[in-house]
Amino acid sequence: MSCVRKLRKRTKSQELVYQEQCKVVAQENGKRIGLEGDPDLQFLLKGGDLLKVKSKSWRKTRLFRLNEDCKTVWQQTSKTFKSDSSFSLEDIDSVRYGRQTEGLQKYTDSSVEDRCFSIIFKGRRKNLDLIASSKEEAKRWVSGLEKVMTGMHSLNRQQNSEHWFYNCMRKADKNADNKMSLKELKHFLRQINIEVDDSYAEMLFKKCDTSNSGTLEGSEIKHFYDLLTYREEIDVIYGKYASTNGQMSSGDLLYFLQNEQRESVSLEYAKKLIEKYEVDETAKQNKYMSKDGFLIYLNHEEGSIFNPAHKPIYQDMHQPLNHYFISSSHNTYLMEDQLKGPSSTEAYIKALMKSCRCVELDCWDGANGEPVIYHGHTLTSKVLFKDVIKAIKEYAFKVSGKRWLTNNPCILWIMKTLLILSLENHCSTEQQKIMAHHLTSILGSALLTQPLGHQMPNTFPGPEELKGRFLIKGKRLNKLDAAFNNNATEDVDSVSEEDEAAELKEAEQKPKEKSSKKIKLAKELSDLVIYCKSVHFSNFEHSRDNQAFYEMASFKESKAMNLAENSATAFIHHNMDKLSRIYPAGSRTDSSNYNPVPLWNAGCQIVALNFQTPGKEMDLNQARFLPNGKCGYILKPEFQRDPASQFDPANLRVGPWLKRKTLHVMIISAQQLPKINENKQKSIVDPQVKVEIYGVPDDIASKQTHHIDNNGFNPQWNTKFQFTIHVPELALVRFVVEDYDAASHNDLIGLYTLPFTSMQNGYRHVPLLTKRGNLIPSAGLFVHIMALDA
Repeated sequence: MSCVRKLRKRTKSQELVYQEQCKVVAQENGKRIGLEGDPDLQFLLKGGDLLKVKSKSWRKTRLFRLNEDCKTVWQQTSKTFKSDSSFSLEDIDSVRYGRQTEGLQKYTDSSVEDRCFSIIFKGRRKNLDLIASSKEEAKRWVSGLEKVMTGMHSLNRQQNSEHWFYNCMRKADKNADNKMSLKELKHFLRQINIEVDDSYAEMLFKKCDTSNSGTLEGSEIKHFYDLLTYREEIDVIYGKYASTNGQMSSGDLLYFLQNEQRESVSLEYAKKLIEKYEVDETAKQNKYMSKDGFLIYLNHEEGSIFNPAHKPIYQDMHQPLNHYFISSSHNTYLMEDQLKGPSSTEAYIKALMKSCRCVELDCWDGANGEPVIYHGHTLTSKVLFKDVIKAIKEYAFKVSGKRWLTNNPCILWIMKTLLILSLENHCSTEQQKIMAHHLTSILGSALLTQPLGHQMPNTFPGPEELKGRFLIKGKRLNKLDAAFNNNATEDVDSVSEEDEAAELKEAEQKPKEKSSKKIKLAKELSDLVIYCKSVHFSNFEHSRDNQAFYEMASFKESKAMNLAENSATAFIHHNMDKLSRIYPAGSRTDSSNYNPVPLWNAGCQIVALNFQTPGKEMDLNQARFLPNGKCGYILKPEFQRDPASQFDPANLRVGPWLKRKTLHVMIISAQQLPKINENKQKSIVDPQVKVEIYGVPDDIASKQTHHIDNNGFNPQWNTKFQFTIHVPELALVRFVVEDYDAASHNDLIGLYTLPFTSMQNGYRHVPLLTKRGNLIPSAGLFVHIMALDA
């Protein structure tokens, strides 16, 4: 709760005391995130007036300030102070300086460019567009918020837990006297998602109240924290391996790493871990790891379930383009559903920030000769084609979020992997020429307008050769050879209109009114199509005998699923030579998604999903592209690239794909699971964990633990599962934590999905994400993983 809200409830003298306490708390939290005494932090804590912009007519001056928890921003929501609210820094995706949102570009003049900034939220929450009183003040808000967010994101899970724990404790301290009564302790326990009976709470309280004062303070609160956060399972593991006078020597740690974690590491590596994570200087000097240091190690990336060796780009990026799975978006311009949802450049930016490498542009004739993008013949709003291309140019090779290069969520990490622009062209030839002009003038030399090299290629270049380039997918009037021999072509000609464009028109016609499906195509736009020429698919034999490597088909999901199920081997071989794009059925008006796994099993590269719609399908997509630097390209397994392969996902004969593994999973415990209903103080979760396997049909499986009543803080299951994985290179493992409800469907608490081949063995912490894929900082699972040859 912010200081301002407390202000209305205290006398002047009480308020002075409270303000001093706020300063102390703010200093402690600033120190915790590495910003003790930082002037930008002090600026944010003091706060100030900003002009909030919602439209041309709605502009209100509002007070904003960073709360003393250094995790939330307080904002005044009415001039009279009768209403206020806070938002969490964890909900912020990025902070942009200048007029870099549609709202500020539309509702403000360029003269205020250097005074503007925007707070971009995760999910579907609207941007917060603001104008400061000066350029310096705007920059200070931006740099200050980025600093605090960087500090927050640099905390490891244990530090996040401590930060969260003490801030919850402060909220429970109703009278702000830095002491905790029994009543406040009970309130605090409910707040941290644990329900205990009164007798246990009283026992815990008496055990810590060594002064018999009737309240906990100082060291007594620290004792209470230690008792509550004690992890028996860590004690057991540490005790088993700490065989040097009750402590873990570097040799003991090495044995743990080799025997339990199954890591091929040296004694030198074990010593480096001690140097990196040990907090006790004496133990560090003696090359010992204490229990505290051991827990810190387990909470860092070396102790994570995701293999840190797979975080950077580690795969061969010189293979032909069609040898990779490519992270792809459908109806990229939509923020919501495809009937009446808004179209926005922001949707492109969000998809690109999630490492999407193939975006869709649904182009139609617009007013004043300017083509627009929207979902045709619906109530979705329209956005200018040129504005979308400008946004793509700005954000195509930048990625926000925690990357292996940096912990700063606001730093835009440069990612130079190729971006494909898939054009769904419904425009007249006149506006097609405008499209071509915008593409060439805005994207400049980064737009590929000629095949690489000096002669006609017979296969695709690789992502490394196409680094930093834009590639247009669409219709072309002639063969790609024309780019070398300068064959004359009419300025305008007709081509077959296939795929989504044809499907859309066909749906609007009565059966007897089917047209020849021809569209006029401008040469200027046609000439920009290199390597990704859209063609009609008849059958695999026709494609093999009559179509060049760069001629690719788009399949609606039903047709693709049918081919993947009934002609998988032929589909896989088709994808060894050519690219295939799959898109959701037009009947998915709610922008829902299909399961991408069967299409990846069939070697399809561009499996396009609605990125704006969270759910299991997007979890699987984000997991598929989690390794390899999150660059949006994953090299397909060798058996999906080798022409001699006879791999069939549904009929697993002996072959190089068959590498049977027995996966042993033990769900041990969870820590600090979030409450599902924050508004109900007495609402405590009853968590249970599901482990799901996705991959070839023989590998699909799901198992779950029992639920634990009224404990989201530190539930323990110690439940063991066993799975058989036949094709590990295509398998994904999904952990789902739910709030059990006997009367209705379970609510999602958190989840995490990753490729089987990117999992680490041994005792591991599993981070948890929200349904939209955002990290829940202090929450996680603790598991034991062992994958053995079957």
